[in-house]
Amino acid sequence: MAKFIVIGERIHCISPVIREAMEKRDPAPILQRAKEQLDAGATYIDVNIGPAENDGEDLMKWAVTTIQNEFDNVPLALDTANKAAIEAGISVYNRAKGKPIVNSADAGDRLSYIDLAAANDAIVIALCSAGSVPADVDERMAFCQQMLEHGMTLGMEAEDLWFDPLFLVAKGMQEQQKAIMESIRQFTEMGLNTTGGLSNVSNGMPKNMRPIMDSTMVAMCMAMGLTSAIVNPCDQRLMEAVKSADILLDNSLYADSYLEL
Repeated sequence: MAKFIVIGERIHCISPVIREAMEKRDPAPILQRAKEQLDAGATYIDVNIGPAENDGEDLMKWAVTTIQNEFDNVPLALDTANKAAIEAGISVYNRAKGKPIVNSADAGDRLSYIDLAAANDAIVIALCSAGSVPADVDERMAFCQQMLEHGMTLGMEAEDLWFDPLFLVAKGMQEQQKAIMESIRQFTEMGLNTTGGLSNVSNGMPKNMRPIMDSTMVAMCMAMGLTSAIVNPCDQRLMEAVKSADILLDNSLYADSYLEL
């Protein structure tokens, strides 16, 4: 089995520091966040430029080359509602360390993101939703099947579609959490890769509680077969949970120093 894949979420235009850096094309804050996440154990770095309606293509090209040139072609997830910007990012992307991830398709208005991934030999995150919260496990599985068939019709390998059950905030949607975990279990039974914005689970909670909730959720989901997550790798408690779960699931070899690796 493969080790859990951590996709670092901290290069996001919602952050005032990152938004300003993107506007000014200032590489320093972006490279600092990338380094912090890589040092903490991230495998992929998510680059979220937001809607980027005006200069998205140029911005994504700049972000991709800036990060990959500095960090030996680290693999990236390209995250924006501007589809042309993702294509522009892929056009300058170096895949020596891994295919780009298109973040993300869904079963509704963003189904064509699967077409984009297929045309560019990319991985795609496939959100099991059609624009709203899925009602239950069955609806998630129906969306999964729809997107899986669509991707395979376009010639994609199933392993390049990473299914996202749609992680939801526990504070207010507590009843949804078991459905999320059961969906992951069923995706895993189908032999599919899984991922998603796991940090959503602790949104709205006091700051000191978020690492507790996120680390518990990631361990429970890994036990169901979750293969990846979009998280904050600088959360030490979460990363300790991921590394410990990888040991217990026999994804990595135990050593007394495993937390330092």
